[in-house]
Amino acid sequence: MAISVNDQSARPLRRYAGTPTLAEINVIPLVDVVLVLLIIFMLTAHVMEFGLDIEVPRVRQVRDTAEELPVVSITRSGELYLNETPVNINELPQAIRQRFGEGAKAVYVRADRLVVFEVFAQVAAALGEAQFEVRVVTRPEEDTRGR
Repeated sequence: MAISVNDQSARPLRRYAGTPTLAEINVIPLVDVVLVLLIIFMLTAHVMEFGLDIEVPRVRQVRDTAEELPVVSITRSGELYLNETPVNINELPQAIRQRFGEGAKAVYVRADRLVVFEVFAQVAAALGEAQFEVRVVTRPEEDTRGR
């Protein structure tokens, strides 16, 4: 039989007798993390909408070909050239077939940016009527944001 002097049978033994057990969750660190995430989201939301300003590398595509392609050039005054040779719009399909044969399926149209649209539309219509695929020649804009 055991005899206890201090009557410890009523209370369980604890490792640290002075600190009570915490039965509730501390939400202050959770609120801090949520507020930091909210601030980060608010600061980066406009970047996601408009995109990032990234300067991509420039490349130069080089194609080794001996094939001459049909290019119709339209000057500001409305003059037509087939690969630097003056040509009439009424004779344009025949001139292309004569110079490039029946193998030419597509014609590149290079027009000055200030040319009257009517001239461009007439050339495109004449080429389309002659069963040529019309491809418009453009050049990329120079990116001057980083300079």
